Amino acid sequence: LLAATTVTQAQKFFTKDGTIRFFSDAKVEKIEATNNKASIVLDASSGAIEIAALIKGFVFENAFMGEHFNETYMESDKFPKANFRGKIENPSLVNFNVSGTYKAKVVGDLTMHGVTKPVSTDATFVVGGGKIVTDSKFMVKASDFEIKIPGDKAESISNVLEVTCKSTLT
Repeated sequence: LLAATTVTQAQKFFTKDGTIRFFSDAKVEKIEATNNKASIVLDASSGAIEIAALIKGFVFENAFMGEHFNETYMESDKFPKANFRGKIENPSLVNFNVSGTYKAKVVGDLTMHGVTKPVSTDATFVVGGGKIVTDSKFMVKASDFEIKIPGDKAESISNVLEVTCKSTLT
């Protein structure tokens, strides 16, 4: 039994199908895009979390909006991906060996558009059946990452984006 517990605690959980969604609610227009191909790794023993997503992997309802997003705002040829490297602030709050729902703060560094900034969010971890389901939401300011919104678009594009990350890790 002790050996089985030790193996579980050292286990890494991952997915290549994590979902990252961003949403911007401005006066004129709502902008929403989803990327269902984020790579996510969680080290259950340390609480370390890494997330990587290709910027061109975000899908918009309007294809023209996606093209504009990649070329004008995110410059995705120059900055092809976004990364988060962080950890569960207090990993003892989440028992990855016992089925249940756990809430914990996740802190780390988000790198996007060539700029790295600290971020933190409250996250939910649902443990069970050899899987961990994660869910978190946080706000990001485009200007913090040197993403420029031209003056003529300021009313149609919000500087603040709501970012949601959901995944099932195995």
